[in-house]
Amino acid sequence: MTTVAEKQGLAQPEDPLFFLKGPNTYLAPGGVIRKPGSYDGRVIYEAELGIVIGRTCKNADEAIAADSIFGYTCVNDVTALQVLDADPTLRQWARAKGYDTFGPFCPVIATEIDPATATVRAELNRRERQNYPVNDLFVQPVELVSRLSYLISLEPGDIVSCGTGPGALPVKPGSTIDVFIDGIGTLTNVYED
Repeated sequence: MTTVAEKQGLAQPEDPLFFLKGPNTYLAPGGVIRKPGSYDGRVIYEAELGIVIGRTCKNADEAIAADSIFGYTCVNDVTALQVLDADPTLRQWARAKGYDTFGPFCPVIATEIDPATATVRAELNRRERQNYPVNDLFVQPVELVSRLSYLISLEPGDIVSCGTGPGALPVKPGSTIDVFIDGIGTLTNVYED
């Protein structure tokens, strides 16, 4: 079976990219994603599976990493696209994704799902734009937690976003973004200036 990444000619990176989002980015379902007043560029959504850490995880093999996972949730990894690419010599991941309200998640933390069988979908204004199986991701959830644990300590309550599939698009003021994941539910937020 050919993955979406293979179809798009994307090469798997040697190590997973990671960045941190602060608590200022957190946004509940139904909350309003706000474009920063200092930014005039495009903002995009990214529908992702979120892994919720349940116990401290450091230098963990995959078995220990699996035991460190409390559950899974929906994430919308919002990004200020022009900030990300403003400096061609150094991509600004944390800055582009770290604005207030740029990290919506939930509606629940599901503890009884098998993420390998889940599909992540996103609708923009009730029109499907993303639809990809979790098993298409370069790094599967348990392996991702294990690999990250050798770089940083993961603590209870941390959410690890797994990355996104194709179809992330810019949003306009008044847009509704719905993120759906099998076995978890729907995360709905509105974007405004």
